[in-house]
Amino acid sequence: MNNVVISNTLRFIFLILLQVLLLNNINFLGYVNPYLYLLFILLFPFNASQTLLLFLSFLLGLGVDLFEDSGGINAAACLVVAYIRPAILRFSFGVSYDYQTIKFSSTPLGSRISYIAIIVFVHHLILFSLEIFSFAHLLLLLKKTLYSGIFSVILIFLSLALFSRKPK
Repeated sequence: MNNVVISNTLRFIFLILLQVLLLNNINFLGYVNPYLYLLFILLFPFNASQTLLLFLSFLLGLGVDLFEDSGGINAAACLVVAYIRPAILRFSFGVSYDYQTIKFSSTPLGSRISYIAIIVFVHHLILFSLEIFSFAHLLLLLKKTLYSGIFSVILIFLSLALFSRKPK
C-alpha cells in the first residue's frame, strides 16, 4: 500500500475518534466547541481526485454525526467545504495551485491562514445554520460561528505546528 494512503487512513480514523471522544465534550461558555476533524479535508492531497475527497468528506462528517446523533449536519457541512475547496485553494494559493506545485509547509503564512480560516468559517457557518435553523437566533449563530471558528483555527495551527515534520 502507498504511504500516503496509510497516513490518510490513520489521520481519518484518529481525527474522528479525537473529535467524538474528546473535543465534542468541550463546550466553553456555550459558544466554543473546536472542530479539529477539518484537518483531514485541509490536508488531503491537493492533486488527489475531487470525487474521492467528496466521498471521504461525507464519510468523515457522517462518522462524527453517528457518534453525536446530529442528523447529518456535519456530513452536509463537510461535503460543502470539500466541494468548494478547489476554489478556496485557487483563491489562497493562486498560480501555485493551478500548476499543482503547492507544498503546504512551504507556502507563505498569509496563504495558509486564509485557506484554513475560510474553510473553517464556511464549515462552521453551514454547521451552525443547520443546527439552529432559525433566523430568530441569528446573533447566536454568528457568535457560535465566530468563537468556535477562532478556537478551531488556533487549534488547527497548533496541531500543524506540533505534528509538522522538521526538515533534516
